[in-house]
Amino acid sequence: MDLIPALLAIVGGFALLVWSADRFVDGAAATAGHAGMPSLVIGMVIVGFGTSAPEMVVSAMAALDGNPDLALGNALGSNIVNTGLVLGVTALVAPIVVHSKIIRRELPLLFGIGLAAGILFWDGALTRPESLLLLLGFFALIGWSLVAALRGHGDALEAETVQELESHAMTLGRALFWLAAGLVLLIVSSRGLVWGAVNVAQTLGVSDLVIGLTIVALGTSLPELAASVMAARKGEHDIALGNLVGSNMFNLLAVVGIAGVIMPMPTLAPAILTRDWPVMMGLIAALFVMAYGFRGQGRINRLEGALLVLAFVAYNTWLVASVMTG
Repeated sequence: MDLIPALLAIVGGFALLVWSADRFVDGAAATAGHAGMPSLVIGMVIVGFGTSAPEMVVSAMAALDGNPDLALGNALGSNIVNTGLVLGVTALVAPIVVHSKIIRRELPLLFGIGLAAGILFWDGALTRPESLLLLLGFFALIGWSLVAALRGHGDALEAETVQELESHAMTLGRALFWLAAGLVLLIVSSRGLVWGAVNVAQTLGVSDLVIGLTIVALGTSLPELAASVMAARKGEHDIALGNLVGSNMFNLLAVVGIAGVIMPMPTLAPAILTRDWPVMMGLIAALFVMAYGFRGQGRINRLEGALLVLAFVAYNTWLVASVMTG
């Protein structure tokens, strides 16, 4: 098959995905604000859900098209991109200082969710009941986030969220329009992206898993990269880190769960347990150690950011080498 149409679909899908995801998040946050939701609830739940919307829609489309490996690769790959590349680049732009107590409580929760996902993967399959269990975990996480946000008045994350929401204020009509239009465009762009990615994989003889871990994961994480770098430049360190931690948890619970419910995975690629999941957990563990602040203030400095980026580059080098030798 000619690669050009597939590559054009990927590039066009990426561009539209990033733009529509931004409009969707802004519309959702503004609509929630008009509905009277507290700013911290909007930041933790509405914006958190919105930033993971690209991964959710892409993985759902991939599963519906009969490509669950692409969906799983997207979820694990997005977490590796978020923690290695996005967080690393963000810390290089501006060292991240963690003030929020809420984010400190989310860090061990993310580590626990990653371990739970690994336990489900351990038998080499992901069944529909296991996927439903992940979705139940997702709804429990939403409930926990609501409670934490409602009790978190005065948290450092609240002040940054108020400032960010005020900078994107819009009328209710405009907010509803971008909420609906952003969602439609997310679906359209995801459909084009999945079609292009699958066809590139088939043409090059590369597995759907590898395409999901690389091209698709990088594309669906672009909104997080843009949002986190902009937040760090404005001194909104807790928003920059909170977006990534929330997105990683949503990816493991909702993205994997949705894909597995649509199409269970009776046979997982062995590389998931020997390569991809351990790398993801290693990066999450590094994030935990750096940002939690066991000896005081949590902080991710430029050196640590550079180490995260180097780890991401090393992983992708390993991935390419395994494809070339496989």
